Amino acid sequence: MDRNLLGNNVITQIGILVHDIDTVSQTYADFFGLEKPAWFWTDSIEKAQTEHRGNPSEARAKLAFFDMGSLQLELIEPDHNPSTWRESLDQNGEGVHHIAFVIEGMKEKIALLEQNGMPLLQKGEYIGGRYAYMDTLKPLKVILELLENNKK
Repeated sequence: MDRNLLGNNVITQIGILVHDIDTVSQTYADFFGLEKPAWFWTDSIEKAQTEHRGNPSEARAKLAFFDMGSLQLELIEPDHNPSTWRESLDQNGEGVHHIAFVIEGMKEKIALLEQNGMPLLQKGEYIGGRYAYMDTLKPLKVILELLENNKK
C-alpha cells in the first residue's frame, strides 16, 4: 500500500447512523450540555448528483451536526433509498459509519485509494463542495469520507 494516501491525517468529522435523529440529537445535546441542532435533509439527486456503487441514487438523509471543538459529530438518519448509509444501518445497526478528512483533488484521491484496493462506495455534491465514501472497512475497520470544499 502507498503511504500518506490522503495527504492529511486530521480527522474532521465522525459520522453516526441513527434510526431517530430527533431523539438521538436531543440525547447528545443533553449529555454535552449543548443546544440541540436543527436537522435538515440532504439535497435531492438533481442537486447532489448522488451515486451509490456507480449508479444514480435518489438516496437522501436527515443530518444534524454538533461542533465539538476541532471535530464535528454528524448524525445521519437515511431514507429507504440505496445508499451506504442505508446499507450500513440495515446490516450493522446504529453506530459509527465513517470518519472524514478534508482533502484536495477529489478525483485523484479516489483513483489513488481505488488503486490501493479501497473502492468508491458513494459520492455526491453539497453546497460548497463534494464528498466521497470509500470502502476502507477491511483494512481500516471504518469507512473513510473524503470532503473537498470549493475554493473561494
